[in-house]
Amino acid sequence: MTGDAYSYRMSEPTQKSALELELKKLERRLEELMATVHQLKEENRALRTRQDSLAAERSALLQKNEQVRARVEAMIGRLKSMENGA
Repeated sequence: MTGDAYSYRMSEPTQKSALELELKKLERRLEELMATVHQLKEENRALRTRQDSLAAERSALLQKNEQVRARVEAMIGRLKSMENGA
């Protein structure tokens, strides 16, 4: 029985070291995951900002396109009236 008690005492520090090693691995993995989450949040923020900017640019271009279309239609109307008057 003395041999069994001795082997139990010897395996206890080994188990503790293995547990500590596993906890360190988990801690490192958690830190990596937290860094990844932070990076993804920053990328998401940048993409949302870019999306808002592109949406505003698109809106401005659509407005300009509408203005140009109206001017062209007005010119066509004037040309037609000049053609009919001549």
